[in-house]
Amino acid sequence: MFARAEFSRAEWEAEADRWLLTARKHAVGGGALICPPGPVSQSGPLSDGMEGFARSFLIAAARLGGGEGDPLGHAGWYADGLAAAMDPASGGFWPRAVGFEDWPHAGITQPAVEAANLAFGLALCREQVWDQLPDPVRERLADWLAHHARLRVWQHNNWLLFPAVIEAFLESVGIPVDGGHGAENVERVESWYLGEGWYNDGPAGEPGRNVDHYNSWVFQPFLWQWYLLRGEWGSGSRAERFRERLSSFAASYALLFGDDGAPLHLGRSLAYRHAVLGGLWTAGIAGVDSLAPGVVRGIAGRTLDYFRRLGVDGDEAPSLGWGAREFLPAVQEYSGPGSAYFAGMGFLGLAAPASHPLWSESAPSDTPAEDSVTILPSLGWAVQRGLGDGIVRVVNHGSDHANYADDPGDPHYAKFAYSTRTAPGTGAAWSDRAWATGVDGHVALVDEWGRATRRGRIMGVAAGEGYVASWHLPRIGASGRELAGARIVTASLVTARYELRCHLVTAPAGWSLREGGHAVASDAEVECGADGVAAWAVGDGVRSRVAGVHGYESGSVARYEDANACGRHSAVPYLSAGLSPFESVPSVGSVHVALHVLEAADTAPDIDLADLADVVDVRGNEVTVRWPGGSTVSVDLGSLFASGSTDATP
Repeated sequence: MFARAEFSRAEWEAEADRWLLTARKHAVGGGALICPPGPVSQSGPLSDGMEGFARSFLIAAARLGGGEGDPLGHAGWYADGLAAAMDPASGGFWPRAVGFEDWPHAGITQPAVEAANLAFGLALCREQVWDQLPDPVRERLADWLAHHARLRVWQHNNWLLFPAVIEAFLESVGIPVDGGHGAENVERVESWYLGEGWYNDGPAGEPGRNVDHYNSWVFQPFLWQWYLLRGEWGSGSRAERFRERLSSFAASYALLFGDDGAPLHLGRSLAYRHAVLGGLWTAGIAGVDSLAPGVVRGIAGRTLDYFRRLGVDGDEAPSLGWGAREFLPAVQEYSGPGSAYFAGMGFLGLAAPASHPLWSESAPSDTPAEDSVTILPSLGWAVQRGLGDGIVRVVNHGSDHANYADDPGDPHYAKFAYSTRTAPGTGAAWSDRAWATGVDGHVALVDEWGRATRRGRIMGVAAGEGYVASWHLPRIGASGRELAGARIVTASLVTARYELRCHLVTAPAGWSLREGGHAVASDAEVECGADGVAAWAVGDGVRSRVAGVHGYESGSVARYEDANACGRHSAVPYLSAGLSPFESVPSVGSVHVALHVLEAADTAPDIDLADLADVVDVRGNEVTVRWPGGSTVSVDLGSLFASGSTDATP
């Protein structure tokens, strides 16, 4: 299933118009709020309605800022909505959402994010909207924005960029913000830089490695806007430093889109969908040299078409899900019915005029994807693309989102592998107490009652030619306590298509081991099976396989319903092994090796499972693989993290 090569600017404009006209159908309070149907978030309906307005405005702002003319009156419609929002007599009066009676002294609330989205959009279409507002409306709106610019928001995530951009916008239109601290916020965020263009969503030296699409839909666009509004873009060491980082990001992030346009299904807030394009559009508008403008437009067009094929085409308000249907198991508590309109960041390319190279430069002709594997040491990731099947697979040894000791974990961060054609198991596939809990993409210790450990924090990362590795202390129970005497070192030896996942397991006596492959899903029944020490599952044209190479005893399949964003039925192939029959031994260490494959269902295997013993050699703690027609890679699991360091930096 492959997408169209590209969409013209006129087609993107038509798509934007369709989204915007649909959003208007859900307007209330004189247009101040946009309230699609859906479950209310933890912030309440008023805040949710502001979300719908401010986030859909991102689409309108890009459409207005880079286009010629406004045939559907988007500028006037949103200007009227802002007038209603700032009118104390209106039912949609926005200051209520920050504590009407206490404003401007209210604390940190979700509207701080929407104020930033509004400021970001107003910067894109200042002439069409901001400059046209009546003076009383503009003054009231400026006061409202300035309140949020002064807030000391959460200091440990991307929220720091929100007051910074609001402050920068206000100062760009001649309104100084007393008590603002945007420069301080931006420099703190810049200190979270990991490498290769990517930022950790929080202090990089603290517990929790949070690497996800927030790099593309917040970090890159909002930092770019801040430097641009401050007049620093293109000059000065800080702006140049960011420009270099943006260029590196675009080059590595572009690897994470399948040939069918599908983004990598990893991280939180995935209902934002098209916003995955924000960082690439930012790089294209900024003119960085790591990606040709035609390449950016090609990726964006394929992604637009991908979501269209899933039914997300603007004819209806976007649901809280991945495809057209609502899928709440993958939704965060802060998301309300209007949250998904942050997809508007995915229309950012329209802010570039038709004469910009993003639209005027020819896109390269489509060619079959070449086999490739890219190690991103700063992230602890290996990016695999093979056999021209269009699937991108990411082996994850660097992102865990384990921000505190009793963190319950998140399947969108905790897995060893993600892809553009699969989603991790959620709901019963993640949190049930049965044997099958959290099987996919995970290696777990399992006790005699069937309770499985979870990964928790990644304690250390290593990477080299053809491999990436990490270690963790398995956690168990609602408290997330570490299992005494347990430690797992894992190394993934990779080619473009295969992952040889190797574990050095130390565990208390009496525990067993379970290792799962990718979960595949379909709205139809999923085919699956097991044979000896191997198992497989096929759904929606993709096949997931696991095969025991060393230290495993059997293969099986776990099946679920309504536990996967990619389909109503899902299945996970997995392997099992006992660890020690000797109750008198307090702990044992053993090596376990499995081959993991995710491929198009019609792909002919080029490694016979019966020949794996000839391909892989295990001697003590050292594992060597001689890839057919390729390289030889060896790792010593015992010495990778011999010091037991808890430094999670490669």
